Amino acid sequence: MTMLLFPLVLASPALAQIGNPAGMKADTRMQAPGDPVPHQTNNQDRLFARLAASGGKAEVELAKLAGEQGSADPVREFAARMAHDHGKGNEQLNELAKAAQIPLPDELSPDDNAMREKLGKLEGEGFDRAYMQGQVVAHQKTAQLLSWEISQGQNAEMQKFAAAMLPMVLDHLEKARQIVAALNGPPAEATTKEPPSERPPRNP
Repeated sequence: MTMLLFPLVLASPALAQIGNPAGMKADTRMQAPGDPVPHQTNNQDRLFARLAASGGKAEVELAKLAGEQGSADPVREFAARMAHDHGKGNEQLNELAKAAQIPLPDELSPDDNAMREKLGKLEGEGFDRAYMQGQVVAHQKTAQLLSWEISQGQNAEMQKFAAAMLPMVLDHLEKARQIVAALNGPPAEATTKEPPSERPPRNP
């Protein structure tokens, strides 16, 4: 998933910044002091919507691929959850973007296209590892993007959407890490040889 990297902030303090007065455009219309008219956006909102839509679309497409080519049950179960959770999130974001008149991309990003092509050539354990490792990276970036929107966006509805999605994405990230660890197996235990005895050999 191609997304910019932003400092990760905790969701709870960021919720106090819904509306982000410091990030509002000069022509922002107000319905009350510090309270913008609904569905107005700033540059951060628009960038967030496009990146999140592209990433969410990739999540669903790669999850479907994993459902067909994944071999391990935990990987297939994880993929099914990604298709459901991100599919639902995509629907919500589409509605918010439509209300705010933000056009969303129809195609995957070049990086996501490259990942889809790479996974399409793999099968079995090789597919499982590549897919899950990609999911760790993708969810790290998504968590950063959501946190950035929470703290820097102007559209309150999009900020609330990001705040609601963040705990779910962090849970996905933790689960992906656990599956990667299981696929890689426990680290090999180091074997040590006992030093030769300093005692002289006994006479027969």
